Amino acid sequence: MNIQLLAFISFIPAFAFIITAIVSWFQPGLRPNLVKKMGIVSALISIIIAVLISFLAIQNGLIESSFEVLDKIGFTGRLDSVSVIMFGMIALLSYIVMRFSLNYLDGDTNQGAFLGRMAATIASVQLFVLSGNLVLLYISWILTSVSLHRLLVFYKDRPRAIIAARKKFIMARLADACLLVAFVLLYNQFNTGNLEVIFQELKSSISSNQPIEGMEVIALLIATAALLKSAQFPTHGWLIEVMETPTPVSALLHAGLLNAGPFLIIRMAFVMEATSTASILLIILGGFTALFASVVFLTQTSVKTALGYSSVAHMGFSLMTCGLGVYPAAMLHLVAHSFYKAHSFLSSGSVIDTLRTSKISSSVREGNIFKIFIGIILALIVYTAFATFWGLDLKRDIALVTIGAIIIMGLSRLFTSAIDSAASFTLIIKATLLALLVATAFFLLESGAHHLIASQIPELITPSHYELIIICVILFVFGAVTFIQIASPLFSNRPAYQALAIHIRNGLYVNTLFDRIVRALYSHNYETLKRNKKLN
Repeated sequence: MNIQLLAFISFIPAFAFIITAIVSWFQPGLRPNLVKKMGIVSALISIIIAVLISFLAIQNGLIESSFEVLDKIGFTGRLDSVSVIMFGMIALLSYIVMRFSLNYLDGDTNQGAFLGRMAATIASVQLFVLSGNLVLLYISWILTSVSLHRLLVFYKDRPRAIIAARKKFIMARLADACLLVAFVLLYNQFNTGNLEVIFQELKSSISSNQPIEGMEVIALLIATAALLKSAQFPTHGWLIEVMETPTPVSALLHAGLLNAGPFLIIRMAFVMEATSTASILLIILGGFTALFASVVFLTQTSVKTALGYSSVAHMGFSLMTCGLGVYPAAMLHLVAHSFYKAHSFLSSGSVIDTLRTSKISSSVREGNIFKIFIGIILALIVYTAFATFWGLDLKRDIALVTIGAIIIMGLSRLFTSAIDSAASFTLIIKATLLALLVATAFFLLESGAHHLIASQIPELITPSHYELIIICVILFVFGAVTFIQIASPLFSNRPAYQALAIHIRNGLYVNTLFDRIVRALYSHNYETLKRNKKLN
């Protein structure tokens, strides 16, 4: 059988979910048995197809299924290591979320409609990761936003959910506009919509060190679209406010749809590497968002709000990693974060997990500044020794070393908690072993991810002078914030610190202005929603 014809098999799950969505029009209400069965069958088909196309990609490398319509514009499917990994992840998550939704909305008068909207959203994401042409990539990009919006406004009597969905809608349309202009410019530049043809020409340009005119603008537009899609600062507020949506929607959003931004950058990695300005934008804005959202996350008392800020931080870290050119680490982070966040949301209401958490007690800190410095130095020694043993070249692998250093900064809390307390020497040994385990897992898995997707991404290059300066600033800022967090027992009782914590808990109010603008645009509808809510 023709290998390109086999590649069309990858679209079967998306079509199965689309049929499920269509059937939901005829069973939108209570106990939609046919929709339930079709949703589960579609998810199972996705898992089977994911296994099949994995073997196809391993045996044949890149596979394209092309259907051109006009002037090399068409609906091309692309099977490579990047799309196969993402498709496999989506297949597993779709099965888990669909199964959870069957019980979660059992008895709801609109369960059929909900499952249909969920199926349409999953189909959109599957088409997005399998796209091999600018047209299909852009259409599926829009469909993910539109289908998600229909899920966010599923309960029309919840004013906060509606206003958050409208804010997200505005950001999505801005992202769509940026991506449309970028793709039009790409087509005009290369006279084709086929991604592989574009990538091959960009590879030649990068290897010969001959820049292509106009790529800076294209890369900046793509980076801006990714930043808007993934709720980066200061447009992150809508993601924190969509917590009134059903739990399966939150799980699908945070574990899947938010990844569209980083995935777009990974897919268009050769476009990013052909320029420098876009990478700097991703490093600065992604890094700041990761730091900002991580700090705010630590002050939250609501589980779902904390998970929302956690997702913002993770997306920022992924985009910063892409800006540094460490695409395997970004890919690894996307997959790990997706499974972690899906589990976190789907188990957020679990009484068992709550009881387990309540039984965990942390050691009492002494607040000894000398012991704090000893803990930080010990973490640096462990990381430096491991990086040397791993054979990392500081000059050649500075971007990878930077990502690893930021991860190890979090582990420095383990050392300080163990040393700056009445804990035993055994606890210090355990902290050291855990740090080594995390460092080993990161570099080992990153190497594995690099091996899998090396043919689909550019080689890691030495950062420019401007990027090196930014890297130094990022390491200093992350280090300073980590130190303040570790040393917080020294001044946590001071009024100024407690007042600052309140402002941080509210996200420094950066979402207030945008919130007022959106409320002004939809003031009539919003007041109507509030009145209906009071009457009910």
